[in-house]
Amino acid sequence: MVLSLSINGDRLTSIADPAMPLLDVLREEFHLTGAKPVCREGFCGACMVLVDGRPVPSCLMPVALAQGCEIRTVEGLAVNGTLNPIQQALEASDAVQCGMCFPGMVVTLTHLLTTTPGATRDDIRAALTGNICRCTGYERIVEATLLALAAR
Repeated sequence: MVLSLSINGDRLTSIADPAMPLLDVLREEFHLTGAKPVCREGFCGACMVLVDGRPVPSCLMPVALAQGCEIRTVEGLAVNGTLNPIQQALEASDAVQCGMCFPGMVVTLTHLLTTTPGATRDDIRAALTGNICRCTGYERIVEATLLALAAR
């Protein structure tokens, strides 16, 4: 079965098994390795992608369900080669440590900045409940997100 996908603004086709997780198709077929295969149960957030603008754990989504949707991975968040506001703020705040969880965090926080321009510290923490980070303790991430919001 040929699957038609829209990924990062490009129309792509896949011949993957329709039940294969979107995460695996992104990584293996399209070499988009930003989404990380960590828990494969939807708990950690490392594989988060935007599906029609909403964060979704790509490890749980069969690729067949991605047909007709706009998929945006962390690789597709930069605009004309320039990091998006949350990426810039995380970098400027030195909030990134090991990097395993950060692609998913960037996707989640990009959604938050888009949908909740007046987000509070509590809103940011609530948005990150689906993203696990063992390195940072989250405070630098929250601070960086507040900086990105203030810069808008």
